[in-house]
Amino acid sequence: MTEEPITISAALATFDALWSPRVAARVNDHDVRLAKVHGDHVWHAHADTDEFFLVLEGELLIGLRGPEGERTVRLTAGGMFTVPRDTEHRPSAPDGAVLLLVETSGTLSVGDRHEEVPDHVDATTGHPLTG
Repeated sequence: MTEEPITISAALATFDALWSPRVAARVNDHDVRLAKVHGDHVWHAHADTDEFFLVLEGELLIGLRGPEGERTVRLTAGGMFTVPRDTEHRPSAPDGAVLLLVETSGTLSVGDRHEEVPDHVDATTGHPLTG
């Protein structure tokens, strides 16, 4: 992170890895993360924190599992949604997307409970933004 202003486009130009969020800023005890995604993430839940999604480019589908069953939230560029804490969810971007995420610092990208993590998913608390 830097103490200088950054543009989202410049930050995104510093990495290509999918499902591998970069911490672009910190606000109090939260990370502002940028991610490039394509395909499916894993079903997971964050026991103690909500997760905020803002789609910058493309389309994101968020599968949700709750007491009332399963549903899917569809977000296009400019769309935002907050997954409530302890809600099982699976982000998916069949054609690719660019996301801005806000999560409590230290939150794993695969949550506290998750299914097996495939090789294409980076189970991380967010990589530093470099460049």
